[in-house]
Amino acid sequence: MSSRWYPIYQKGNPQLRIFLPNFWMKLVKSKDPLPPNVVEFHVPLAMTNHDIKNYLENIYKVKVANVESTLENGKLKRAFGKIGGFVTKEEDYRRAIVTLPKTESFTFPDLLPKEKTESDEKERKKMQKQQADNFKKYEKRANQIPGVPSWFRY
Repeated sequence: MSSRWYPIYQKGNPQLRIFLPNFWMKLVKSKDPLPPNVVEFHVPLAMTNHDIKNYLENIYKVKVANVESTLENGKLKRAFGKIGGFVTKEEDYRRAIVTLPKTESFTFPDLLPKEKTESDEKERKKMQKQQADNFKKYEKRANQIPGVPSWFRY
């Protein structure tokens, strides 16, 4: 199922034809705990279970044991403006639960290792201390000129 127009086949080499998938698949961390061989995706509504399986097997060379999918409605959001508010709706999508063979497993990568967060925390505390020191200096200078508003002094 493709809506793209590919160039007509012509004799000779090289063939300048690249077949790209017409779909997208978004890997999502599930709200519910899943077994290690089960992965959740958000895919377009037009994709069927067969398309999902073929996509993973042919493009990513991943063996798929089973695919189950459900239709999900996009969230409704209220946007507030000058004249009341209007409702916007995110796009609907298909939620696909893909089961891999029992021998394979998938774990999400740890994008924020603890060592990095600890060093970031130290740096954040250092910045807070520096800001507090700068504010004390500002207040000290501001108190030396009475009767003039703070926004006018510096």
